[in-house]
Amino acid sequence: MKTIIIPTDFSATATNATAYAVAMAKEIKASITLLHVYQVPVTITTDTPIVVVAEEDLRKSAEGHLNRLKMELEESTGNTIKVYSELRLGDTVTELEELSKNTNPFAVVMGSNGLSDIEQVLFGSTTLKTIRHLTSPVIAVPPGATFKGIKKIGFACDFKQVVDTTPAQLIKDFVHNFNAEFHVLNVDFQHRNFKAETPEESLFLHTLLEELGPVYDFIEDADVEKGIDQFAVKNNLDLLITIPKKHRLLDGLFRKSATKQLVFHSHVPVLCVHE
Repeated sequence: MKTIIIPTDFSATATNATAYAVAMAKEIKASITLLHVYQVPVTITTDTPIVVVAEEDLRKSAEGHLNRLKMELEESTGNTIKVYSELRLGDTVTELEELSKNTNPFAVVMGSNGLSDIEQVLFGSTTLKTIRHLTSPVIAVPPGATFKGIKKIGFACDFKQVVDTTPAQLIKDFVHNFNAEFHVLNVDFQHRNFKAETPEESLFLHTLLEELGPVYDFIEDADVEKGIDQFAVKNNLDLLITIPKKHRLLDGLFRKSATKQLVFHSHVPVLCVHE
């Protein structure tokens, strides 16, 4: 059975992502695993860190929140999907990596916020680190997004080294699971990114994904992420696929990248997959 992992800190953003993931799980008949990772806060007033709250108190509080959420989801779905929960002490990304290796999830679904650069450093780093380090597919759900089925999927592609960098089988699996219409999105401005090898690379991509019957959409915009997001909204795309490593996600926390900007500013959920 397919499994969807939902990391949660019980915030409004996480609650929205949870609702999205549960609706997706119902459609594809997947189970869900709720993951909450807590840390013991410390303060340093001398050379020795001082524990602010006892670990046992934190664990009991987190356990209560997680159990209530699990029961609410079981009740709201009429027990039609299996709901599991994991409570762990440690680093969220490290624990998520371990859980993903053990369960091989269909996807990890988590929330994203439209934050400024400094806010991304302070508050949004968990989502970005997860996308960077996890080999499992990660879906970043923007605030307010609801799951209404996935009928149209867009794949952002620059037609560069497509054979080596395109996770073709994973993309095929996603499109087939939802029986979705598949669009290949390429953003350029006044042919600045058109190279001698571009036609050949586009042919390679078509060969890889031909069975999906791709529709090619060429977007004229100097701003890659804005062009993709506006196209996605205008054409009612339900999911955007991007490849973080290829787009140098998090080379620098303050450097813009197409994937990073899409994750935090897209109005459409973004599926991040690796080469």
